[in-house]
Amino acid sequence: MTAASQEHYAQCEELLRARDRDLWLACLFAPPDTRQHIHALYAFAHEASDVSSKVTQPLLGEMRLQWWIDALEGAATQGEGARANPVADALIDTIERFALPRDEFVALAEAHVFDLYDDRMPTWTALQDYCRATASAPMRWAARILGADLQAPSARAFDEAGVALGLTRIARAIADPDQRKFLPDEALAREGDPTSERDQLRSGLKEMLRLAQSHYAEARRLAVDLGASRAALLPAAATPLYLERLARSDYDPYRPTGEPSPLRRQWRIWRASRSVGL
Repeated sequence: MTAASQEHYAQCEELLRARDRDLWLACLFAPPDTRQHIHALYAFAHEASDVSSKVTQPLLGEMRLQWWIDALEGAATQGEGARANPVADALIDTIERFALPRDEFVALAEAHVFDLYDDRMPTWTALQDYCRATASAPMRWAARILGADLQAPSARAFDEAGVALGLTRIARAIADPDQRKFLPDEALAREGDPTSERDQLRSGLKEMLRLAQSHYAEARRLAVDLGASRAALLPAAATPLYLERLARSDYDPYRPTGEPSPLRRQWRIWRASRSVGL
């Protein structure tokens, strides 16, 4: 590995440390020789999810996401190309080293096109599929790096944990009016229903948290059979703490709930790393 590549991997780690300390801490429990590759996966996931906050027009966001798609499919790898971007360089190197499925990386980028527009999520099924593409997929990639057999029945834990994590992230941001589009159409009352908007949103948020809890419980059940690759589930380990805090707020979509203390979150991740489950 060249000095430039090593520096690019280091920049991926710094990105995670700055933007998502819980995720960075969770990565510390992976074997040392795999960590930089897992950092690259999550740095890419963060870059894609941040696109909507960095642009003022949807078209500009689509152009940024298309750049990632072109890089992943090889159109931007000639000359300087994608390799001049530290995250893209580390990511492409990781994909090639571990024969990771490029189509899933493209699917993650494409899923974030939804973030750019005002259209509401149509159904609960569509919302869960969005979470699978954006939150479960990085867990599966990390698990593959850690040697998991993704064809084994227990490997479904990565899908379940990712959906739980994705739903919880959305629920935590629901006080932001721009994020309420993630509550599906089918969760809201139809025309003529006298239920207030606040109560509609509260009911939808409550259902979102119920789904998150259900997916987390299933991931925890399956995790006991995973062995060393269980470390790939740790980014979801603090999920119960966030769900508990959201429930204490009485599912009020207008009131920011804050976060559990960093010490509690760190303890929860550590405890999960020492258990046979999650």
